[in-house]
Amino acid sequence: MTVSLLLHSQSHEETRQIGQKIGEQATTGLLIALTGTLGSGKTVLIQGLAKGLLVPDGYYVTSPSYTLMNEYPGRLPLIHLDIYRLSDMDFDDIGLNDILENDTAVVAIEWAERLPSGSLREYLSVQMDILEDDTRNITLLAYGRQPEQIISQLKC
Repeated sequence: MTVSLLLHSQSHEETRQIGQKIGEQATTGLLIALTGTLGSGKTVLIQGLAKGLLVPDGYYVTSPSYTLMNEYPGRLPLIHLDIYRLSDMDFDDIGLNDILENDTAVVAIEWAERLPSGSLREYLSVQMDILEDDTRNITLLAYGRQPEQIISQLKC
């Protein structure tokens, strides 16, 4: 049985706070797979994640749409990927398998639905759905022990 949690955010700041709470609970090897349409708040949530991971204030967390990957130092390193523009053939070129198996950082992937089927084993799925201008439903699904623990802590 998959552990899940539905959260409701009414602002960018609330979305960042949800990300921050996830970051505060994260341990090495956490993989976060984010899905949602353009403008749904994936990068906003990752900005909060970075804050929870204690990424220094001097680092501005932006979507790596054109660079594909940004790395940030913190309590745990954060690797932020945006794979919207990649094709299946490009995944090998950027060393995606090595990144997915990284056990020393937290890895957050925007547009995770574009990953090859079966490429994720243990991960926290984050589905972002737009309800109104700044209002979002954020659905968390845990696949594995660490993501289950994070959701359990968020429920408290």
